[in-house]
Amino acid sequence: MMAAGPGAPRGGGPVSVVLWLGLLGAVLGTAQAAVYFREQFLDGGGWRKRWVSSESRPDLGTFQLSAGKFYGDPVRDRGLQTSENSKFYAISSRFKPFSNKGKTLVIQYTVKHEQKIDCGGGYVKIFSSDLDQKNLSGASPYYIMFGPDICGSETKKVHVILNYKNKLHPIKKPIRCKVDGYTHLYTLIIRPDQTYEVKIDNEVAALGNLEDDLDFLPPRKINDPAVKKPSDWDDRAHIDDPNDIKPEDWDEPEYIMDTSDEKPEDWDHAVHGEWSYPMVKNPLYKGVWKPRQIDNPNYRGVWPHPQIDNPHYSPDYNIYSYENIGAIGLDIWQVRAGTIFDNFLITDDEDYAEDFGDETWGETKDPEKEMNIRQAEEEQQRERVAEEEYFEQWLKKKQGGKRESQKDRTKKSPIGKEEL
Repeated sequence: MMAAGPGAPRGGGPVSVVLWLGLLGAVLGTAQAAVYFREQFLDGGGWRKRWVSSESRPDLGTFQLSAGKFYGDPVRDRGLQTSENSKFYAISSRFKPFSNKGKTLVIQYTVKHEQKIDCGGGYVKIFSSDLDQKNLSGASPYYIMFGPDICGSETKKVHVILNYKNKLHPIKKPIRCKVDGYTHLYTLIIRPDQTYEVKIDNEVAALGNLEDDLDFLPPRKINDPAVKKPSDWDDRAHIDDPNDIKPEDWDEPEYIMDTSDEKPEDWDHAVHGEWSYPMVKNPLYKGVWKPRQIDNPNYRGVWPHPQIDNPHYSPDYNIYSYENIGAIGLDIWQVRAGTIFDNFLITDDEDYAEDFGDETWGETKDPEKEMNIRQAEEEQQRERVAEEEYFEQWLKKKQGGKRESQKDRTKKSPIGKEEL
């Protein structure tokens, strides 16, 4: 029988052995996760030593460390917050360079738009280790851009943009981001089998294959250029009704002369030329006549163009991989500031990232909402009290004015009687 080492369970019971093996497996599983970058801003001002603000332009906005107006935990929910309206922001942090070749890549962080953002980015960028942090800007080349972007009523999406051979390729699938003022967890997973997954709040929002959902490569199949559509193939679903005839009174000009108008008396022919009646919209004009449409009895559907293998297509099984990954940054524009970025994580382990999200965002999200609701109720109570106080003051002033007028009338009455 093998001797028990330090920390091993004493006794040879099967239950204790199973428990010990389970614990050992959990420990080994956690130890195998490679954590390339993790930032929670738990050391106060220490983040300034790890993050470098760009100096690419003099009017860049500044970040501050804050948990916001409402939070689940005043310390754990502190993150980088944008602090100035209508500004560009650029800041980055380095880590030991690595390659994700043959490994899963997980990028994860939390975003909180407590200002109910109207237009601005909330995404992150992943850079190579040769990033010039002091000159970080929108022109800085990057590997991956990921995260929410909101502007107006139309743009409310999650960006997934990957660099392939120095060309940026956005995802073709629409992914809607969260638009409320609470903290949300965003996760991007890129696997060696060329599949990807986007999660929001640890729930799958999109998944698929990189080659299918981003235009990295030419299509595998193309239309056969040697084959033409048959001349007798009718692909018109509707045709003009041959029995429909244009009414005789249909043709009317769009504009007619306004004969009710008169030439001005001061009209100068030498200056303005010969006067003529102005043109006005013809009320009888009906537009261009078109015969009604009917179903085409000869319709055969859309012609299926035969496909052949694309001679220009060549598979690339390394689309997912990047060398020398070494920096993460925020390069954004915001009209209304107040967004908080926190709980950054770059790892190769999906389970570790999910657990990390549960232990950070997962533990503070409910208290955050409760605090926000409580603050809203307290604000409503303060507004009601202020309204009541205003009304009471207004009423007292009104009643005081009435009493003064009554006193004036009382004083005037005796004087009038004596005079009488």
